[in-house]
Amino acid sequence: MLLGLLAFTAPLVLARLVAPRNPGREKTRPYECGVAERGDPWVQFKVQFYLYALVFVVFDVEALYLYPWAVVFAESGAAALPAMAAFIGVLLLAWLYAWRKGALEWD
Repeated sequence: MLLGLLAFTAPLVLARLVAPRNPGREKTRPYECGVAERGDPWVQFKVQFYLYALVFVVFDVEALYLYPWAVVFAESGAAALPAMAAFIGVLLLAWLYAWRKGALEWD
């Protein structure tokens, strides 16, 4: 256990001791994508953007689960169809809920 702890902390301590520290005005500026910043970085985004992204992720995961199910559908038997219908039904209800709440509106 001591060896594992040493293997974890030794590189951190060594890097702290050996690494050069000469921050300047240019090095401490925020950097993103090579584009010079302009304006206030604390811009408020609408919640709808996040909800839209979450709904996209849900349906992306759904597609991820549908593909392997379709590949092995023949070997799965008759029990696989109602199980997948229940899965798609729950996702359909979630999609209808998001639609009704306005999460899919892009303003």
